Amino acid sequence: MLGPRVWSSVRQGLSRGLCRNKGAWASGEGRKVDIAGIYPPVTTPFTATAEVDYEKLEENLHKLSTFPFRGAVGGICALANVLGAQVCQLERLCLTGQWEDAQKLQHRLIEPNTAVTRRFGIPGLKKTMDWFGYYGGPCRAPLQELSPAEEEALRMDFTSNGWL
Repeated sequence: MLGPRVWSSVRQGLSRGLCRNKGAWASGEGRKVDIAGIYPPVTTPFTATAEVDYEKLEENLHKLSTFPFRGAVGGICALANVLGAQVCQLERLCLTGQWEDAQKLQHRLIEPNTAVTRRFGIPGLKKTMDWFGYYGGPCRAPLQELSPAEEEALRMDFTSNGWL
């Protein structure tokens, strides 16, 4: 963990180096730093009596809802093990502003992604890797292989969206 002195120097460096209003260096050298799409996390406001200030929270959420969509940060990309090209295509569509195509692709990826993360987890991911020609391999204890019924349900999640 960084100590207070380190954070203090970081804060000072940022305040000297960046001008928030212009997004450029304070020295005026013309170097730009794009801070678009960087928003602080939503914090829970409290009243003086340590109660959650729901009115202020609602106000903050309303303000955040007016921000233009900028994308998301991070992801659980287990699906990229089997549909890597499609996951990368989704990113490209978003980066180029092709929102309708990105939404269509995203909707085709939701069911398979849920299957290999939440619904069937690692055993499901391993099975689909085998189907797509990769080595998923056997599950290690304590995980169990999928039952035939689970395997069929997993196959349906991929075939109903056109991936198998």
